[in-house]
Amino acid sequence: MKILKVKDLISIKRTVDSGTEQQRAAVKEIISEVREKGDAALIEYTEKFDGVRLSSLSVTEEEVDEAFNEISEQFVSIIKEAAENIRAFHEKQLRPSWMTTDKTGTILGQKVTPLASAGVYVPGGTAAYPSSVLMNVIPAKVAGVERIVMVSPPGRNGKLPPAVLVAARIAGVKEIYKVGGAQSIAALSYGTETIKPVDKITGPGNIFVALAKREVFGDVDIDMIAGPSEIAVLADSTAKAHEIAADLLSQAEHDSRACSILVTTSEQLAKDVSLEVEKQLSDLPRKEIAAQSIADYGAIYVAEHMDEAVETINALAPEHLEIITENAIELLGKIRNAGAIFIGRFSSEPVGDYFAGPNHVLPTNGTARFSSPLSVEDFQKKSSIIAYSQTALEQNIDKIAAFARLEGLEAHARAVEARFKD
Repeated sequence: MKILKVKDLISIKRTVDSGTEQQRAAVKEIISEVREKGDAALIEYTEKFDGVRLSSLSVTEEEVDEAFNEISEQFVSIIKEAAENIRAFHEKQLRPSWMTTDKTGTILGQKVTPLASAGVYVPGGTAAYPSSVLMNVIPAKVAGVERIVMVSPPGRNGKLPPAVLVAARIAGVKEIYKVGGAQSIAALSYGTETIKPVDKITGPGNIFVALAKREVFGDVDIDMIAGPSEIAVLADSTAKAHEIAADLLSQAEHDSRACSILVTTSEQLAKDVSLEVEKQLSDLPRKEIAAQSIADYGAIYVAEHMDEAVETINALAPEHLEIITENAIELLGKIRNAGAIFIGRFSSEPVGDYFAGPNHVLPTNGTARFSSPLSVEDFQKKSSIIAYSQTALEQNIDKIAAFARLEGLEAHARAVEARFKD
């Protein structure tokens, strides 16, 4: 890995992949076709892109039952325990509606209402992602969303991966469809004969899914346009090089554009980690992807002191941040920008990916400066409540009318004044 001084800091921000002109045009055409032809378009695109001709888009209860027979009891137990951890964490995010009153009898408040429906996209392809099911569905369930729809591209056998179906049932999804890509985003947004539209779409996907989410935003809400994964490790001389190298590679294997960075005050640790990364790369199953990621987006920065190291982390605003230092808890208060913060050597990043409970859907590409992890609040909306009493309006009518006229809105002023005219 490259070893640099902090003054040579390179931003982790990569050019947001907005797709080629051909890809954007293809996505617009797919959305248009789905809006016009409905289920027929979904079946055609599934045959074209996924290589399977479906007779039905819906996943049946029997298919989910069969999935449980194909997964070991041990793995089912692991998914259940992870789901419990995720649910317990997200339940702490719940906030009630509230109202206050004053001596005039005025009532002000905020009404919290769950979205009526949400759609969750789960990637397909060569791997199964039951963790994506849990992390997207459970916050919606905790928020009180009544209708949760899951879509995912089928394999050539016309089925979804058993682990994904098992996770879906454990998370509480009852409506599942075998459709992926931009066509599934269009169906969730505008509806077809089989799939009714939803209010919000969450979940990661390939460039076509990302472009489709961007295209439909405004007609429905979306979570975010997520970029490649990122990890930054803040470490001092007490950290162990082989552990840090392993954590950096855990993100590098995701994607050739994933970003893995170490910021340390120890030149010796920097050298040791660089050697360890090369050593551990040698026998990784996804060696080529990880090696490309490390070569293009991996770096080790040596800071003169810890304050400089912390400033560097805040400038990077990483998706995942590990703090492996002698005084990790003390440094936590100085961190302003990070999607998720892992404290201490036993809090390896994959702990958060799968099991601890906090959400693994996190802001990327430096957006942790102003964005937050997926949460219960993403599946709720808030309405302001104003119940003015006669006394309150009498006391404030002149001020309200004057404010309206200051802005040149005479009808606004007359609307409040009308309350005291025969």
